[in-house]
Amino acid sequence: MGIPLPIAFPLAMDPQGSVRAIEQANMDVNRVLDRAGAPDIPKVVKRKASAYSRKYKTAFKQVSSRFKNKNGTWKKGGFRAAVKAAHKAVKK
Repeated sequence: MGIPLPIAFPLAMDPQGSVRAIEQANMDVNRVLDRAGAPDIPKVVKRKASAYSRKYKTAFKQVSSRFKNKNGTWKKGGFRAAVKAAHKAVKK
């Protein structure tokens, strides 16, 4: 994707004038929003991690090194085995 032609052409002809025009347009938009009042954006409430998921996370980090190659990639079937081993470790 590139810059659309209606924006690119004036920018190429007069870079300083175009920058000023864009800044002016941004100020106009901000003025309109200030008068209208910014729309209320509801806060996104993140889900709290459960105690089990926190324990599983630490167990997975401890177990995962056994199922990886020396260069850090997963062995064949290693990720699945690491998941099973981590669940088993948390269950204890």
